[in-house]
Formats: sequence, structure tokens, C-alpha cells
Amino acid sequence: MTTTALMNQQFRLAARPVGMPKRSDWEQTTEPVRDISDGDIVVKALYLSLDPAMRGWMNEGKSYIRPVAIGETMRAGGVGVVVASKSDKFAVGDTVSGGIGVQQYWVGAADDKSGNFYKIFPAMAPLTTWLNTLGMPGMTGYFGLIESGQPKAGETVVVSGAAGAVGMTVGQVAKQLGCRVVGIAGGKEKCDFVVNELGFDACIDYKNSSVKDGLKEHCPDGVDVFFDNVGGEILDTVLTRINLRARIVICGAISQYNNTTPVKGPANYLSLLVNRARMEGIVVFDYADRYHVGVAAMAKWMQEGTFKSREDVVDGLENFPEALLMLFEGKNFGKLVLKVAEE
Repeated sequence: MTTTALMNQQFRLAARPVGMPKRSDWEQTTEPVRDISDGDIVVKALYLSLDPAMRGWMNEGKSYIRPVAIGETMRAGGVGVVVASKSDKFAVGDTVSGGIGVQQYWVGAADDKSGNFYKIFPAMAPLTTWLNTLGMPGMTGYFGLIESGQPKAGETVVVSGAAGAVGMTVGQVAKQLGCRVVGIAGGKEKCDFVVNELGFDACIDYKNSSVKDGLKEHCPDGVDVFFDNVGGEILDTVLTRINLRARIVICGAISQYNNTTPVKGPANYLSLLVNRARMEGIVVFDYADRYHVGVAAMAKWMQEGTFKSREDVVDGLENFPEALLMLFEGKNFGKLVLKVAEE
């Protein structure tokens, strides 16, 4: 196959956003895919994962991963199919997951650490599920809860962003472990989904009711584990209800990512002292060598019909800038995925 016949549409970071990203922060380019050398592969993107963490990657400064450089193709995980290969690791036709980036084709060495591609199995679950429950969000929720939250049967687990990709996994894993699970989500539809479809014990609608009152009602015995994806006022409120030796897992703070003013920290942090509680941040890449354990556990639960995955798919690579904003406007329902090409 002559790969130079393939044209690759990409979104490159043109400017560091101030507040919410806008279309002018991106440069949309088209260029031919280069010929490959020994050890190289070409991956055609089918679906890309849109995640809140992407906003942080656009900022300059030290973090758990280097920022995306100006002029660089935007970083994004995805699933795709190998369309050209000069590597023994992957054959043409293999379905893979890895760091494709916001583009139609990824080209490089099969063992490239930034791509970090691995084979996935479409017969086990739909491809979009490999970007959700069986992908990075699922691994974040699974290992973040089990390793940092350390829930025990009978304890109360509260999850913010409960209808999102990570939150839905956290709540369902906690139920599998015998916990009482209370979600926090925005809107009646999302709360109904969390309770009626995912099996949470209750859900607090932060848009239409008081989180403080909801915690009093649904967590009468206090909060043992809080898995936070939101930050800000919700984190501050939950801290007033934690139990002795509670565990607070800091996964994200989507309410703060587009601030143009300083990040709002928890005013009620002394509750950690009074309750001898622990607050710990988590990054999913720390568990990369154990992803197979999480995949096996959740795939088994899915096959048994006791675990669900929901994706919100937006069609068209050209719609990337607007689709990304859905995360910060609360418009996505489930894991947000961008469809790039037909399977």
C-alpha cells in the first residue's frame, strides 16, 4: 500500500486557550501520510476519546504529562484499524487502541511510547466501549476507586459527575463491592439514568436541588469514600459530611478547568484533620501495567448483564472544537466520543 495516497486531516493547537477553548485556538491542516519505514505502522482512526483532561494538556506548565506544544497535533486516545504495517507487532486489519491524536491517520513506529498501541477485540464489546468502560475512563474509575478509595462492603460511596464516563464506572464498581452508592449529576434525566439504569442507590441533582440537603437525606450515616470529578463547591460541601478515616479521591475538577480566575480550593479542608481523613490524587497511567485486570473484571460483569456502558457519539472530525466544549457545558450524556470514520 502506498500511504502517500492517503490525506491526513489534523487539528493542531494554535494558541493556549484563555478560559473556554474556541475554534481559533485550533489550526485545521491536511497533509499526505508519509511512506513508512521498517517497524512502522499506519493506523486509521475510527473513534476518538474526548476527555476533560484534554483541557489541562492545552496549558503550559508542569503537570503529570507534558503539555501539547503549539503547532502539535492535539493529543487524544482513540481506536482504529491498522491499514499499513512493516512491523511484526501488528498486521493490516488489526483493531487497536492508543494515542492516535485528533487526526485521521497516525503513523510511526509500532512500539512508539506516545502511541502505546495495543490490540483490542471488537467481538468482546463495541469499539466505543473500548474508549469508555474498557478504556482509559474505565481504568481510571476502577483503579482509582479500588486503590485510593479502598471501599469496604456496607460503606457509603459518593461520586460526583456520576453520569460521566469515569463516574458511571466508579458507582457500578462500588455496587459490585457491596457499597451504598450516591451519585451527584446535573439534571433529572441524568439522575434517573444513574439510579434506574446503573443501579445507584440515589442521585442528587445539583442543578435543581441542594447538594447539602441531598447528602443529609441520602447519606444519613455520612460519607466514607468520595470520588470527585468536579471540584469546587461540590467538593467543599461533601467535606462537611465525611466520616472518620474517610477517603477522598481527587480524579478531576471539571468545574475549574476553564477558570480565568484562581482555582477555588476547599475551604472546608480542616474536616480532613478532624476526621483523620485522607485526600489523594490519582492518575490512570500509574496503573498501565495492570489495565488487563480491570478490563477482565468489567468485561465479565458486562457479560453477566450487571454492568453497563453508555457513550455519546458525535459524528465528524471537523466538529472536534465544538464537540470538546460539550464536556464543559454538561451537554454530553455518558462517555463523549468523536466518530472519525466508518468501521
